[in-house]
Amino acid sequence: MSFSYSVIVPVLGEEERINALVDHIRTVGYGRRVEILVADGHPQRTTLAALERPGVLAVPAPRGRARQMNAAARHAGGEVLVFLHADCALPAGAFQAMDDALAGGRSQAGAFDLGIRSDKWSLRLIARVASLRSRLTLAPYGDQAQFFTRAAFDALGGFADMPILEDVDIMVRARRAGLRIGFAKGRTLASPRRWEAEGVWRRTFLNWYIILLYLLGVPPERLAPLHRAAGPLKEHS
Repeated sequence: MSFSYSVIVPVLGEEERINALVDHIRTVGYGRRVEILVADGHPQRTTLAALERPGVLAVPAPRGRARQMNAAARHAGGEVLVFLHADCALPAGAFQAMDDALAGGRSQAGAFDLGIRSDKWSLRLIARVASLRSRLTLAPYGDQAQFFTRAAFDALGGFADMPILEDVDIMVRARRAGLRIGFAKGRTLASPRRWEAEGVWRRTFLNWYIILLYLLGVPPERLAPLHRAAGPLKEHS
């Protein structure tokens, strides 16, 4: 069974990469018509101004990844919504892989395993550990290209309006709601830019610390400064 897909990309300051990203999404679709929505949270809509590819739905949105993704989802027409970070890439054959994961109601939500675009052994190890953690907890993160059937996403009420960890929250809620969470064949490829800018282990242990505090009940609003404080990398949505 083939589903129709809407790929939603939240952006902030991604002028240099947006056109290549649109080309990439269309390439991994192997000719399949896929709706692409770019949700720009910058007040001047700088990424949308740089968008040169036809047939992409431009969505001005309030800043904040959760808000941007929800805004685009309201305009999406696909049976399945795919949320792709601007610095991540889908695996070849991604849409067929999601078809297989969702076929026959096998799952209503899911993601891919994680890869990181680097030859460093430390980042390869981190990606493998993250993929294993995701499968054991059924809570993949946003850089694994989370996807939901339209019905499941609407039933969950979309992403919670949180400054960070909206990806963790929605998967925890999906699991608690009894939705079946599956993993499509293949790996997303995430950019190593944050790890390289801030230090591989420093960034990794900080991520784990933030997740632990969140699971212990610390509000995301108090954790957001920790997420931003690790290094000089410019902020992205």
